[in-house]
Amino acid sequence: MPNESRYADECNSQPEARSPERPDKMEEACGIFGVYAPEEDVAKLTYFGLYALQHRGQESAGIATFAGEAIHHYKNMGLVSQVFNEEILSKLPGEIAVGHTRYSTTGSSLKVNAQPAVVETRLGSLALAHNGNLVNTKELREELTRRNCSFLTTTDSEMIAIAIGNEVDQGKDWLEAALTAFQLCQGAYSLVVGTPVGLMGVRDPHGIRPLVVGLLPSTSTRPARYVLASETCGLDIIGAEYLRSVEPGELVWITEEGMASFHWAEKPQPKMCVFEMIYFARPDSVVHDESLYSYRMRIGERLAEESHTDADIVIAVPDSGVPAAIGYAKKSGIPYGEGLIKNRYVGRTFIQPTQAMRESGIRMKLNPLRDVLAGKRVILVDDSIVRGTTSKKIVKALRDAGATEVHMKISSPPVTHPCFYGLDTDTQDQLIAATKSIEEIAQQIGVDSLTYLSWQGMLETTGEDINHFCSACFTGDYPITIPENVKRAKLILEQAKV
Repeated sequence: MPNESRYADECNSQPEARSPERPDKMEEACGIFGVYAPEEDVAKLTYFGLYALQHRGQESAGIATFAGEAIHHYKNMGLVSQVFNEEILSKLPGEIAVGHTRYSTTGSSLKVNAQPAVVETRLGSLALAHNGNLVNTKELREELTRRNCSFLTTTDSEMIAIAIGNEVDQGKDWLEAALTAFQLCQGAYSLVVGTPVGLMGVRDPHGIRPLVVGLLPSTSTRPARYVLASETCGLDIIGAEYLRSVEPGELVWITEEGMASFHWAEKPQPKMCVFEMIYFARPDSVVHDESLYSYRMRIGERLAEESHTDADIVIAVPDSGVPAAIGYAKKSGIPYGEGLIKNRYVGRTFIQPTQAMRESGIRMKLNPLRDVLAGKRVILVDDSIVRGTTSKKIVKALRDAGATEVHMKISSPPVTHPCFYGLDTDTQDQLIAATKSIEEIAQQIGVDSLTYLSWQGMLETTGEDINHFCSACFTGDYPITIPENVKRAKLILEQAKV
């Protein structure tokens, strides 16, 4: 069992500021995947599903499978392709599988905290994969400790699994136990839960983190089988057909009889994270019946409507800024071009660059095209600025390549508040827009001008009810109440300047 005082420190202390070597972006928490397909190689399907969801987390990966009452599971640190091979997958037989790829937000980046979380109960094993973050982890742990539950990790995900298992051990069946346990959980959680008899997909009453359902093709001898994934790109890779999203406050229960739906929350209030739309989810994933590429092009067009600037070329910070840059160019009439080439084979490296290399900028990941940029007035489009460190290096690289002017356009509003719902963000004082005006940010990163998309423009362009999104990182309006001990850890400033 982890040391209790260390756990309390982890819950209540301020997170460390980001290393200068880490990406200057908000990082997603996890990708989750599940499949019920007795006739298929469920471990291999899950491997490829996680492979497609790799962008959501790169620290660890794991798969658990159920072959009748027996559970098989394997997890380790690293990328999906590093953790698994044919030999390991061959040792994961079964009809049901649960998979997870992790970026830690609660609990340290250690193998013991990798998922799926596995818990033993009187009805057999349970394997749970979680995307999101609870805000009442301290209170939940105290309640489970009062019930004499023991813990192996410091993750909120394990606590959810233990809560379900405890309800099972009190005499409930899988479904009743899960629905009871969710009443103890406050915060953001999309879950895939495997049991010996069925597979669950769950979203919290606000649906902050995504979860979709897909169908593997049926045959004359086999009914359609169901797949759960964080995004539709996880379905596409295995040839599954997108059926629908799991709704906020809904549990889907998949067994041999098919899929049953239970709306367990009394008054679900949809608040999907708008950053999924802007940046996190892959551009080919479908949300609200269209690819996110289309939405990101539209916010680029809206950005051009809100802030026209005379220039010679529009370029993007690849890859996340590309759709918005194309939309900006289309609406403004300024030609779009590639000014920065990304080395797509760069992963995480444990070899530290020399000080001279650090000072030279970010050439390991992005390299400017001198003959495209020389003598040009450049509009540079990106999806967000968090700390500003990467933006400053990119701008310097453009000027070194001969750009005469650099005008930066951001296809989201200023990030002024940290996230408590499953994104890895700095404390508020580390967010550049929380401490500086737009003019001060422009001066610090070295651009001739800086423009952000308006909050209204970001939400109105979705074509959906603007009240159905969480945009707390831009406004500080948190849809789920944050306990004071959690809030103090990140909300250092009373209000943002922007």
